[in-house]
Amino acid sequence: MKKIVVTGGSGRFGKVLKKNTFFKKSYFPSKNQLNILSAKSIKKYLTSKKPKILIHLAALSRPMNIHDKNISKSIDLNIIGTANIVKICSELKIKLIYFSTNYVYPSTKGNYVEESPLLPINNYAWSKLGGESAVQLYKNSLILRVCMAERPFIHKEAFGDFKTNFIFHDEVANILKKILNKNGIINLGGPTRTVYDFAKKYNSNVKKISAKKKLGKNFPLNSFMNLKKLNRIIYKKS
Repeated sequence: MKKIVVTGGSGRFGKVLKKNTFFKKSYFPSKNQLNILSAKSIKKYLTSKKPKILIHLAALSRPMNIHDKNISKSIDLNIIGTANIVKICSELKIKLIYFSTNYVYPSTKGNYVEESPLLPINNYAWSKLGGESAVQLYKNSLILRVCMAERPFIHKEAFGDFKTNFIFHDEVANILKKILNKNGIINLGGPTRTVYDFAKKYNSNVKKISAKKKLGKNFPLNSFMNLKKLNRIIYKKS
């Protein structure tokens, strides 16, 4: 197994990754050990561990409105921090895997392939696309546009008119180990369905609500991606 370093190991997905047998021997540095805002800190840690792969999970995500209220923090962590990671990985010749989001697509028509035009739907997505821009400069990299959710689905309500590709964190971890050697961009998610249909499968008591009513009539409701590329790799499907 190739030596792997994972940033953001204390986050929701990072905690799940730690429990996955495949990644148990990976390194999950704390913020004090590897500070993504300091190129010196990144280089010092990576030079000492000499990994072949770095999985970059460290990011600012929730609450979503923090990206509107504190754009400096959003820019620092999701754009500048990622750019620092890219620079050092490039210098040390370390494969970089970057977790982005399906929300970089316009979310109006759905069925987005990896080459589809991009138009982020909110500031969070813009910050992740900013990170993508840096990663794109480094060819020994993989960008994953992911749509994932925590297990179990804890919310009491779910949108019946919002189509997406939710997949649980532990399922993403199992897929990730199969695509570590891939480069470029891959959409990663589950079957296309409404949030309600996804939630109903695991929580029979969930209540169906309208995203259009709650988020406004102009909010884009079709964020689902085309997963043919992923299926070809993982499931050998056309």
